[in-house]
Amino acid sequence: MSIVVTGATGHLGRLAVESLIQRGVAPADIVAAGRNVERLQEFAGLGVNIAAIDYSDPASLTAAFEGADTLVLVSGSEVGKRVEQHANAINAAKAAGVSRIVYTSAPHADTTSLILAPEHKATEELISASGIPFTILRNGWYTENYAQTVEQAGQSGVIIASVGQGRVASASRADYAEAIAAVLTTPGHENSVYELSGDEAWTHDDLAAAAARILGRDVVYTPLSADEHLATLTAVGLPAETAGFIVALDANIADGLLGETSGDLARLIGHPTTPLEDGLRDALAMPASV
Repeated sequence: MSIVVTGATGHLGRLAVESLIQRGVAPADIVAAGRNVERLQEFAGLGVNIAAIDYSDPASLTAAFEGADTLVLVSGSEVGKRVEQHANAINAAKAAGVSRIVYTSAPHADTTSLILAPEHKATEELISASGIPFTILRNGWYTENYAQTVEQAGQSGVIIASVGQGRVASASRADYAEAIAAVLTTPGHENSVYELSGDEAWTHDDLAAAAARILGRDVVYTPLSADEHLATLTAVGLPAETAGFIVALDANIADGLLGETSGDLARLIGHPTTPLEDGLRDALAMPASV
């Protein structure tokens, strides 16, 4: 059995490789694939095979997937380019005779109005059309996404957002990575779709309280309207497109699109998901280069 993990130089892909090894997969049966071969050398030292790939370079994908049984397709990071890039990976997997694809998607990708979902929906459709058996892991929000928010609160004592009292059922990247390893090392996940999220959905008041405990200072959540939020972000120099994206995502949170607690993630990994405060502490302690 050979498992190719794409995006292995990124946070989730790297953790997925580590989780596979922890769950007993032989390093020699894993291919850690990513753009930066230098950053993959730590895996080579463990006996993991490494491969240089670029989603925009089909030839690199063909070479990396040769002889592979399973492809872990960690979604690309280039918004607007992902459908074409993922199509390249799926086509290369089919040509290589890959017998299963595990894809990291977005919550309810096929039905949601979540701003991030359309490219994931399109990718899921491409995987289904390929005829390759699949497991779709619809990852919810990462707790690590709020590490910078907490750092900034250390200076200002304030967390601003336009989410209202919308809830976020986040989990740590390590939890989501362990789910990847779980569906590859236990039976019964072929052609299955899982809605993954943390066990508890929290508000931004809860986020501020967790930040206060971590930082050892008072932190408050100040809710803004969408217009106020947009004006604040552009005033500090964010490009209009980026600011608009953030405000739109906050509107999604306000509408409850990231607040579902299905329990799928905890069931897959066999233990509770990482609590918000613990996940934030771990993220803040992580070296910037990781």
